[in-house]
Amino acid sequence: MSEEVIRVRMPREGEIIGKVLEMLGADRLMVECEDGNERIVRIPGKLKKRAWVRKGDFIIVKPWEIGGDKRGDMVWRYNKNQIDFLREKGLIRRLSVD
Repeated sequence: MSEEVIRVRMPREGEIIGKVLEMLGADRLMVECEDGNERIVRIPGKLKKRAWVRKGDFIIVKPWEIGGDKRGDMVWRYNKNQIDFLREKGLIRRLSVD
């Protein structure tokens, strides 16, 4: 079998990979981030209808400049193949992949 090439969006400067712990309602999520912090993450308006997020999904979080240890915005949601790729590359270390 030939190895399939997967295009994966990598976190840019100031962005962190996180795992959704629970849905809080009102477009808010509780996320455990790679840096060890739990953040309340907001889903911005442009992503509300395009990215359906569930508990256990991996996302990219952009921490806020003010209160960045507690809050942030969601930037991207990974699918199953992309999560497997990130795990193989060692980018998801702290977070458990179910």
